[in-house]
Amino acid sequence: MKILLPVDGSPFTKKMLAYLGAHDEMFGLADEFVLIHVQSPVPPRARAAVGKELVDKLHTDETTAATKAALAYFKQKGWASRLIARPGVPGDEIAKAAESGKFDLVVMGSHGHSALGALFMGSTAQRVLAKCSTPVLLIRQ
Repeated sequence: MKILLPVDGSPFTKKMLAYLGAHDEMFGLADEFVLIHVQSPVPPRARAAVGKELVDKLHTDETTAATKAALAYFKQKGWASRLIARPGVPGDEIAKAAESGKFDLVVMGSHGHSALGALFMGSTAQRVLAKCSTPVLLIRQ
């Protein structure tokens, strides 16, 4: 199975990884794991002011920090994984990657906001569910 795993370095990512590890009967060596980290986009004027090299370094550093634990987890388990990193709106980019990459499943941690909380704070998980035809497994905190 080809599985897309959005990671951001939060406790919700750690909860999702713990779920994968606790369900060896469903996930393991036979699966293809692809981690995706979506970086906050830098406004064009700010990008022009500080320069492409600095923005690229910022994105690289952000991705390294957010994915370090997840990549170490997969290495420790002996499960192959690869990483996609791109700037954008997380829900949109995750849904696009799931569709274009022909993934069988998206597994992601979720904050578990109430409907009212999601209205004010937004919800990456809700956006992925709305824009993606790939099945999504949400692991709630």
